[in-house]
Amino acid sequence: MSKDSRPRGSVIDPGETQPLEYQRYGPSAGSPPPAAGWHAAPAWSSRPPVSAAPVAVRRGPSLLTIMAVALVVGLASGGLSALAVADLIRPQSGGVPIAGGAASGAAAPVRIDESSAVISAVQKVAPSVVTIVTQSNGLFGKGQGSGSGFIFDANGWILTNKHVVSGADTLRVVLNDTRTFDARVAGTDTLTDLAILKIDGTGLPVAPLGSSAALRPGQVAIAIGNPLGDYQNTVTSGVISGLGRQIPAGSTSQTGADQLNNLIQTDAAINPGNSGGPLLNSGGQVIGINTAVATSAQGIGFAIPIDVAKPILRLAVAGKKIARPWIGVHYQPVTKALAAEKDLPVDYGALVARAASGNDPAVVPGSPAARAGLQEADVLVALDGVRIDASHDLSTLILPHAPGDDVTLRVLRQSTARDVDVTLGELP
Repeated sequence: MSKDSRPRGSVIDPGETQPLEYQRYGPSAGSPPPAAGWHAAPAWSSRPPVSAAPVAVRRGPSLLTIMAVALVVGLASGGLSALAVADLIRPQSGGVPIAGGAASGAAAPVRIDESSAVISAVQKVAPSVVTIVTQSNGLFGKGQGSGSGFIFDANGWILTNKHVVSGADTLRVVLNDTRTFDARVAGTDTLTDLAILKIDGTGLPVAPLGSSAALRPGQVAIAIGNPLGDYQNTVTSGVISGLGRQIPAGSTSQTGADQLNNLIQTDAAINPGNSGGPLLNSGGQVIGINTAVATSAQGIGFAIPIDVAKPILRLAVAGKKIARPWIGVHYQPVTKALAAEKDLPVDYGALVARAASGNDPAVVPGSPAARAGLQEADVLVALDGVRIDASHDLSTLILPHAPGDDVTLRVLRQSTARDVDVTLGELP
């Protein structure tokens, strides 16, 4: 690929069989109209005045009688008006009080709409989103690219994608307030497309980190980034379309390919240059790091869950080496089809088996798994009590841990269940 001035990004084409090549150089729906039959409530009682029962009058009313009737009517009218006004200003549980109601006069609570949530989330996080400008001095001349990132620690720690900064000779970070800093790569992840940058700054705005553990398809997703390298802090919104997605990913040199696992799929628009920017929930918390988009479709983008990144963020800020945990087994995710084919006692878990090439053993010699006594054909069904299945892959459950942590695996061997304690090692 020739190097030009296009922004850095990550694109995938599901129709292609070759690894993903990164492009390294380079709407919010309105609220529905009010339903027919709804109207603004008056500021006084809409009830008809109470009429007194007819009375046979033999002579004209006295002044005292007139005053008494007027007083009663006035009190009734005033009381009804007070009730109407009280209904308008009384807080409604679960929503924001408004001066509105159905034709029947019943009050209806109104909840904060989606656009208000998006606006609030963006105001909270936008100051921490940065533009990353890269400069490379290659054999074919100089090349410049750009991507996105966000500050996760006020002392100048920034999270972005590894492919945004890969191969760059110099890095500059532009803050939302236009301040510019030189940056260095503090570390890259060996398992995911993540990198951590450091700039010399203090008291910087920080993006609050949420959790990706309990995400559900359909909930609001908001992306902020620098698409095409020209439109700083662009906001797009949509929903979480799927969880636990897998995509192939490679480098521009095409010297190898990796599998990115357990990704969040979203239809919030992600474009080249958005890579490394945050994916937010409606509360303005980071739930993912935007990393790739499908080129042959619309509305299919992917983000790395924030829970996958948290362990290396803690290591970086503590000044420790960025390392990932390791068990040391090759395995196949157990499905209904695999369970039927292998006559397994369960249709979920991870079957310890040789690698697809057949050259690597199922259990790596000298690994934590080997020391714990795991064997080929074991079925790992749970880690620390969490079931291993399509939504909770073994490698995904391990990622939040650090090397040296102790975990307990529930293992089925010849239909007999046992608990095996494993001390995680460091991924080579």
